[in-house]
Amino acid sequence: MDEQVTKDRLTRTAWLDHGLRILARQGAAALKVGDLAAGLNVSRGSFYWHFKDIGEFRLQLLERWQERTTDQVLEQTDASTTGAARLTHLMKLAFNEDRSLDRSIRGMASTDKAVAKMVASVDARRIAYMANVLTEAGVESRRALSRAEFLYWAYIGQSAVMDPRHDSMTERDIDDLSALFTR
Repeated sequence: MDEQVTKDRLTRTAWLDHGLRILARQGAAALKVGDLAAGLNVSRGSFYWHFKDIGEFRLQLLERWQERTTDQVLEQTDASTTGAARLTHLMKLAFNEDRSLDRSIRGMASTDKAVAKMVASVDARRIAYMANVLTEAGVESRRALSRAEFLYWAYIGQSAVMDPRHDSMTERDIDDLSALFTR
């Protein structure tokens, strides 16, 4: 049986994954119960089986975003590398991913204080993680935070660049930049 469907009902996870796809492709304005249900070929009742209202759904979407784009990425990075290679690995994951979901969530944060608070928390966690990675790679702790912040600003800014010639980086470029920041 498909793990997305249980007893002919969509799971909470299926709804959240669908919501994240819609948010990434169409933005927050597309997060309407009727439209989401139609996109999944189910009734609105299926939505309300899992969520009290659209507010609860949006909150759980944010939690799922944090889990997928921060918690899982940091766990994977910790499990796969050590030292300076950890920063390189993290940069390769970050700079070459599709960030349309991040852009949509940051758009939501510009008008919703609760979303802004969640985004600020995620940003702080990501920066602190990179600062720790830099320190582990031998960067003096007094320099690690400013370097981590700069790298994060570059990460956020890169997703705003509209010229496709500049929307990704080669592995060689990332290797070079990683080495620069861990000196």
